[in-house]
Amino acid sequence: MRFSMAPLLMHSDQVPPTARDALRAAYDAPVDRRDEMLESAARILHSETGLECGDVRELVGLGPDGAC
Repeated sequence: MRFSMAPLLMHSDQVPPTARDALRAAYDAPVDRRDEMLESAARILHSETGLECGDVRELVGLGPDGAC
């Protein structure tokens, strides 16, 4: 089981709307596509907030190693 802040982030007004929408889409997606969708949400969060890629990936429940 992974820890994720995504459920909180998707309801926070401090998160850009496009990132919130991407997080909602990831949780609405079939389980076999969820990681792919979370990676997309991480890229959006990274580009719109300036947070470090590894930090954003961990926030959404992905491992810190990967691209944004």
